Amino acid sequence: MKLATLRLASEPGHTTAAVIEDGRVYYLENLDSVQRFLRLSDELQQEVIARALVGDSIAEGEANYAPVTPNPSKVYCIGLNYRAHAAEVGQEPPQYPSVFAKFASTLCGANDNIEVPPEDHRLDYEAELAIIIGKPGRRISVDEAENHIAGYAVSSDVSLRGYQGRTSEWLQGKVWDHTTPLGPWLVTADELKPNARITSVVNGETVQDSTIDDLIFSAKELVSYLSAMNELQPGDVILTGTPAGVALGRRNDKGRHPWLKDGDVLETSIEGLGTSRVIVRNPSA
Repeated sequence: MKLATLRLASEPGHTTAAVIEDGRVYYLENLDSVQRFLRLSDELQQEVIARALVGDSIAEGEANYAPVTPNPSKVYCIGLNYRAHAAEVGQEPPQYPSVFAKFASTLCGANDNIEVPPEDHRLDYEAELAIIIGKPGRRISVDEAENHIAGYAVSSDVSLRGYQGRTSEWLQGKVWDHTTPLGPWLVTADELKPNARITSVVNGETVQDSTIDDLIFSAKELVSYLSAMNELQPGDVILTGTPAGVALGRRNDKGRHPWLKDGDVLETSIEGLGTSRVIVRNPSA
């Protein structure tokens, strides 16, 4: 099953939750986001979806996608969580997850534009599998973790490497507004292959290409680990890390890092979860 949060053309500034089936999008009545849908009981969720699927619909390609969960209480991120990426930056695989956080204001829609800020041109892509929490929980065991996962989504942790590199703490390179596409939709866990392919493509060139079974810490392990610190809530997001191939680890024919620049098209895909397609804009270019 696919769920999405959509912007309403008829009501600027307003959103609605939706279910997607066979290429058609059906609005979920009186629910403004997937996050609000996830707070319902299982029984009410089924009733809401059943009512929606007999109503009017639009084509999947006509929808304007907001972030899957526009205002999560927490956005956790995990660094160096692919074996190949850790090797690419010369790090040993970590003993424990490397955890940092983002704010809800960093999230954007799967097809939104992303701007290069005047403060830092070193804009980098990081394809990531996003976990969306469905059921609340604290101190969740690894064995129980899958029962708290609503599903998964495509994301890219677009990072400002200049600011990130100013100190040993990564936060200031990760929390810029409107830099983290999330979606286009949430896909339930039963539709995600354990070895699904994850890619970043810049202007038609594949720059990251891996599979999610290269993760050092699995989705279930991360949910369990993070829930020791905070009670996880429906709609919370966990970005699970990025594979090798980021611009920070690359050099072009001039010996420079190929940072994202004005006009670049960044496509982030995960097999079975869809594709985010954003265009990079530099107002000062």
